[in-house]
Amino acid sequence: MSELPEETGDERVDAVLAGLARLAELPVSDHVAVFDEAFSGLETTLGAVDAQ
Repeated sequence: MSELPEETGDERVDAVLAGLARLAELPVSDHVAVFDEAFSGLETTLGAVDAQ
């Protein structure tokens, strides 16, 4: 897997991406839930930006 940037410049996005670090510790069967969680977090963050 490729390395993720340490920071994106947005704390909310950084927090979501940090959650992806759990993938290395989980069985592949649990990865979908982690990706769904990350997608939801990024979608929420994007919605908050659009609302500003």
